[in-house]
Parts: sequence; structure tokens; C-alpha cells
Amino acid sequence: MRSTRVLLLVTAVLLSGCGGTGDLPGGQEDKGATDVPDGAAATAPPLPALRVETVLDGLDHPWDVAQAPDGTLLVDERGGGLTAVLPDGTARELDADLGDLFADGETGLMGLTLDPAFADNRRLYTCQGVEEDGGVEIQVVAWTVDPGWTRATRVADPLVGDIPVNERSGRHGGCRVRFAPDGALLVGTGDNAVGSNPQDRGTLAGKVLRVDAATGGPAPGNPFADDPDPVTRLLLSYGHRNVQGIAVRPGSGQVFTVEQGTDRDDEVDLSVPGGNYGYDPDGADGGYDESVPMTDLDLPGAVPAVWSSGDPTIATCGADFVSGPGWGGYDGVLLVGVLKDTGLLALRLDDAGQLVEQFRVPELEGTYGRIRTPLLGTDGALYVTTDNGGGDDLLLRIRPVG
Repeated sequence: MRSTRVLLLVTAVLLSGCGGTGDLPGGQEDKGATDVPDGAAATAPPLPALRVETVLDGLDHPWDVAQAPDGTLLVDERGGGLTAVLPDGTARELDADLGDLFADGETGLMGLTLDPAFADNRRLYTCQGVEEDGGVEIQVVAWTVDPGWTRATRVADPLVGDIPVNERSGRHGGCRVRFAPDGALLVGTGDNAVGSNPQDRGTLAGKVLRVDAATGGPAPGNPFADDPDPVTRLLLSYGHRNVQGIAVRPGSGQVFTVEQGTDRDDEVDLSVPGGNYGYDPDGADGGYDESVPMTDLDLPGAVPAVWSSGDPTIATCGADFVSGPGWGGYDGVLLVGVLKDTGLLALRLDDAGQLVEQFRVPELEGTYGRIRTPLLGTDGALYVTTDNGGGDDLLLRIRPVG
């Protein structure tokens, strides 16, 4: 069991007035104010200093985090385990049946999100590898948690099943889950390092799914709703390599996804219903040809990326938008976790969802290592999980100073 009380340790406070832009590795040219046609970057308020606190330590590959309306935080770990941090700081490991968990390589207990009506139904969703009937797959499972935050109970097991997984290595398991503004549950999946999967609309691998959170079936209005294949009817988009992040832009209805590239071109994409995101590694004799572009614009209808790392990659992961007047120049910015280069990437976008400016968050730069997931909490703070090899990873709380 984890400690019953977690101290909030102030681990970093930098001076205010931090600069807004900076050079990025990965071949991506930084866009300063002079490059912005509408002046959005030039007129952005200054960036506030950020206070970084440790909420929970001793974690083993924490993957995702959610915050309930009462302020309780819930964090999961890839190898198994759900831990609640109550508003008074008490940390409590939930009793949850994870006996069938398949955790290998890039797959395990991963995506986590709470139902929009959680205050009434106590329902949450995980995306995880599962051993079942002598095989392995990825499933989205719906749970309820008791009011005392002691036990999670499966109530839809699975809600969505038969998502393929690479059973030899767990590679490219995807597994981010988030709710769209219209209440549909979005599920990002990986291609399992199988070359034919991204472009094959008859498989759930290498896709973004859009499902009804009550039934697990296709959400109303899906782009392939009339397709005879029930698998295809679940799809929002295809042509993905390994969807690691999903972020909904407040007030806009826009959904952005984040993918890790090969040795080039990590990507942030604006979701288009029915869109083909252009990854086609189907090599000779069924091989997995990773030399192809992340987005092959020669493919019919291929959707270009909003942002790309270029060469080399920085291993982008989870993402969320920051909003609120206290965040100053960060208000409205998309923050993306960075694993290989470490830290948080900030992307300022115009109203159409196109890139205006990019920079790095100075307080996280080279300080806490690999950032898996940023999440804006219901309390207006930013919560971040680190993933530095397991055993002593952190859940951080970040707030603007002043």
C-alpha cells in the first residue's frame, strides 16, 4: 500500500517573465512573432512563472491521470494499479481486479478517463492489455468506483474488445482514451508494428475510434456509419502509427491527436472525421517498412500534420490544453509530453487549429525527465506524470505563480 499521507513538496519555482519561444530539437523551425500573419503570438500575454509540486512519488511507469469533481486524483501504472489521492493528500491504492492484465513492452494498463457524468454515475474507463481465452488483446473497460475511493468494480468488461496487440512485444499499443465534447468516447490505438494495419479499415489497430460510452457501439454520426463491417463503423480516422495523445480544445469542438514517429516526424494532428492520416508501412512480403513518411501526402485524402518534429524525433506522448486567465500566455496553449528529449512542448494554435508558435516550458526543461501525460485538472492546475524507468516516477502539480 502507498503512504497514507503525501506531502506536497515545492520542487521548482522560476522567476516570472520567462521567454515565449526557443529552439527545438528535431528539425522543427521555431515560429516567432514575426512569422504570425494574424499577430496572435505577438499579442499573447507574457508567460507566468510556474510552481511545480510533487503530489505522489514512488510510482512505476504512471501512464495517465484524471481528476474527479471533488478534487480526488486518480493515477494508473502500466504494470497494474490504480491510486487515488484524496483532496486532503491521503493516497490510497484501490482494490481493482487486474488479474488478466497483459503488460509487456509498450502495452499494459494505460489510458484512463472519467465519465463526464462521474459525479452522478461514478463511472470511469481504462484502456489496457488483456489476456483472455488463451490470447491477448487490448480492451476498453468501464468501471465504477465507490464513494470512499477504496474499490473499482468492472461494469462493462469489455466495453470495447478485440483491439489487436503485438503479443510478442506489446509494441505500438496506443490506448489513450478521452471524451469528445459531444459525449462520444475517443480511443487512440497503435498499429502493433504490422504494416497493413494503418490503412486497413477492417481492423481497429492504427486508428482513432469513436464509440458510445454506454454501449461500446459506434457513436451516432460516425463517418463510416453505413459500412457493412461493424469494425469500420467504430472508426473516426485511420492511417495512424501509434496514437499516444488525444486533446480536446475548449470551446471549439476541435480534437487533436499526438503520434510518435519513426526516426522522424512525431506529429500533432487535427482530427477530421473519416480522415486518412497517411501512414502506410506495408512493405514487401508483408513487412513493416518504417522508412516511409509518417504522413504520405500521395495517399488519397491524406491529412497533413499540424505540427511535425522533423528529424530526429522527440517522442511526443500525452497532451492537453491549458485554459484560464491565471495562466497568462499559456491560456489556450496545447501542452505535449516529451519522452525522448524530455519536458513539455507548448504549441500555440490559431482558431482554425494551425500552428502559430512553439516553445518549451522552462520549468520542465531537463528537470523531471520524461513526461508521459499532462492533464488540466478540474481545479485549474496542470497534472503531469513522469516516466523515467519505473520505481520512482512522479505525479506533479503545476500552477502559475501570482
